Amino acid sequence: MPTKVTEEELELRKVLAENIRSYRRLLDLSQEQLADLCGLHRTYVGSVERCERNVTLSTLIAFANALEVSVPSLLSNKEK
Repeated sequence: MPTKVTEEELELRKVLAENIRSYRRLLDLSQEQLADLCGLHRTYVGSVERCERNVTLSTLIAFANALEVSVPSLLSNKEK
């Protein structure tokens, strides 16, 4: 039985998705290029950016390393 996603978890997924997309674009990387740097599939990166996936800690670290940022910066809500 799938567990229910809480509002807090959904909000954190949104923050992560926005930050990954933002940092990826700053580095002028496509989803496919980012996926290659992370050792992931392009469709997985897209699903994370659409808040469809819950990432593991190791995947979060892979994203941070590929984007040359810290894990906390990927999870922090940026001031608009």
